[in-house]
Amino acid sequence: MLEYLRDMSNKPIAKVLIGILMFSFVGWGVAEWVLSNASRESTMVQVGDIKITPGQFSSEKSREMARLSKPQQKQIYTDSAVATAFLDKVMADLISNAMVENRAQDLGFIVTDKRIAMEIRMFPEFQEKGVFSPEKFERLLNNAGFTEEQFADYLRNQILRSMVLGSMSVPVKVSNFEALVAYNSRYGERLIEYTQVKFSDFKVGVPNDESLREFYKKNPKMIPETRVVSYVMIPAKMDQPDSYDAGYTRAQKMEDAIISGETMSAAAKSVKAKFVTLQAFSKNKKPIDQLLTDSVVEKLFSMDQGLESEITETKQGFVIFRVEKINPEYAADFKSVKDSLISAWKTEEQKKQAYLRANNLLMDLNKTKILKDKKTATVSRANGAPTDVLVAAFGQPVGNNSIVPGQNSFYVLSIKKEISPKVDNTKMAALKKELQSMKQREIMEDYNSFLMREYRVKVNQKVVKRLFGGK
Repeated sequence: MLEYLRDMSNKPIAKVLIGILMFSFVGWGVAEWVLSNASRESTMVQVGDIKITPGQFSSEKSREMARLSKPQQKQIYTDSAVATAFLDKVMADLISNAMVENRAQDLGFIVTDKRIAMEIRMFPEFQEKGVFSPEKFERLLNNAGFTEEQFADYLRNQILRSMVLGSMSVPVKVSNFEALVAYNSRYGERLIEYTQVKFSDFKVGVPNDESLREFYKKNPKMIPETRVVSYVMIPAKMDQPDSYDAGYTRAQKMEDAIISGETMSAAAKSVKAKFVTLQAFSKNKKPIDQLLTDSVVEKLFSMDQGLESEITETKQGFVIFRVEKINPEYAADFKSVKDSLISAWKTEEQKKQAYLRANNLLMDLNKTKILKDKKTATVSRANGAPTDVLVAAFGQPVGNNSIVPGQNSFYVLSIKKEISPKVDNTKMAALKKELQSMKQREIMEDYNSFLMREYRVKVNQKVVKRLFGGK
């Protein structure tokens, strides 16, 4: 959150003004329709000593919407998940701003009227032929819906934020020692010896029923849970307020009918809506239906049998889902999977024999310091040997001997020595820059945590529920 603020404070304030001016031409468009009467409440969230009102939230939301493209705006109107994420970000930004403003007050930072006047005169947008124009200044503020006092307050807050967060943008020094250690860790190599013991090198016979049954007890094939779901769909043009309101009214009538005891199909019929029943499906194998998004399926598989969902907004309109039946997960009958078990049983037996062979090789290596049928390789973290061997080669200390499990093999590995890389100045410079960014992020995260502890966030649940429908 604070990183976003810092980035904004480092940009010319003129760019911030341009974003504000855009609001007067684009805007949210339907703020009153969305916010209803909630804006009449005095406080939505309090952060330390600073209060955030519904009106401030609406204005910030409108400014953020103005920065988006038309397709992005439409997605927010039509996709409830995207809309929720957007509103969460707006609120997070407001809270972050309030935290920084609190900090500026506690530190005693002051921005004088003289400084504000000087900043305003420096705006190219307010100048004509390089000279400040009071007429142009007044015209642009009027178009944006700002008084001079309101704009001065906004500009003062932006400058205060830059004062608080300015130190966060100062480059953090990375010592040569730190950089060299990181460089050696990333680009260093190791000399290793390893032997591969393939499962397929071992021959096994055909299992009898008793062996297969015993194997199946330890490795059952589970048939996943399935659910029978029905839903009622009320179509609406979600980006058009009139169509949205009409559709939502019908959905509420249908919901009231269901609550009063009517069946889903009867409730759908009463409002002339579409009723659909889907055949049983699992979480990972859903039927082709545009309403069954990943988030909807996730929700359906968290509901109890016989329960309906609340009114759910989709791109197509309003939907109420019902979980008609839950078929629990169960183990498949042995006879139905018997033939398919033979191959898995053989692989398991081969794996056991391969491990015994690998273990014998490891014991001989530890005793004689000699690895039979070995391959010798100089490896980096990304090249020179199979991936499983590479991970183990750099995850264990030099001098260590071990068995490394792979997908179709076991590897007996011996790590001989570490080879320091020759320093490449270009790579070293890039690594230092990366380490510097990491340190700055850590400082920013620590400072953010401090602000969250210092300036507690208090939420007016009454206003929030009215704004977001009880979320």
